[in-house]
This record gives sequence, C-alpha cells and structure tokens, in this order.
Amino acid sequence: MKENIIVEKSYRFAVEVTVLCKKLKEKKEYHFAGQLMRSATSIGANVNEATAAQSKREFIAKMSVASKEAREANYWLRIISESGILNLDYKEYLFASEEIIKILTAILKTAQTK
Repeated sequence: MKENIIVEKSYRFAVEVTVLCKKLKEKKEYHFAGQLMRSATSIGANVNEATAAQSKREFIAKMSVASKEAREANYWLRIISESGILNLDYKEYLFASEEIIKILTAILKTAQTK
C-alpha cells in the first residue's frame, strides 16, 4: 500500500503533541494542554475519516475540518511558545504544524478544482 503523507504526518504530529501536553499538565497548564491536545489530535482523526469518505463532498468537508484544526493547533503552539510557560524549543512543533497546513491547503485546492 502506498504511503499517505498527510496521514503519517498528522499522526506523528499528534504523538509529539501528546508528549508536549503531558509536560504542560505537569506544570498544571491544563487549559493550554487541553486546547492543544484536542486540536492537534483532531487533525489526524479528520484526515483518517476523509480517506474513507464516500463522496468528494464528504472528503472536502473532513479535510476542511482537519485544516481548521491544524490552524488552531498552530495558534496554541505559538501562544505556548511565546508565553514561556515551558522552556522548550518549539521550532519543530511549529514547523510540523505549518507543513501540515500547507499540505492540507494543497489537497483542498486540488479537490475543489476537480
């Protein structure tokens, strides 16, 4: 079976963010941990649902939700990074979220023009 890049990247991102959220919870930053965890894991969940879509419309709808969630996860990462809650280098997290956003944008543009 051919590797699906967005499925793999969104899964990896969710795993990495899960570890970050654990660190946030250890600092008792439950609000940020919850918001980031929900949005970051929702990306892959919606991407996976889109791969089983029964119509083009359903595929576009699920990928659109994934795109919105990716943007939200990026937002929370930026806040967490700039607020100094955890003394970590967030470049890899931010790069991964931005890469996912770019891939989803390209997928949606292609799907909507066909």
